[in-house]
Amino acid sequence: MSPVAKQIVEMIEMLPEQEQKLAFEVIKRMVLAWDNDFTKMTPFERERLMKANEEIKNGEIVEHSDVDWS
Repeated sequence: MSPVAKQIVEMIEMLPEQEQKLAFEVIKRMVLAWDNDFTKMTPFERERLMKANEEIKNGEIVEHSDVDWS
């Protein structure tokens, strides 16, 4: 979590529950305005996707049919 995100969380935690809900709704609307269909990735999500693509490219994946589910 970025330092700014941590500060935001700390400030929101100081608020009464009702104001926390209001802050949540404001942040949610900001996110939806920025990316209304959630297609953009956070830096963490982009890193995970790049790592997964590299693993697939290198054959480092597990086929579901190879897993013993018993």
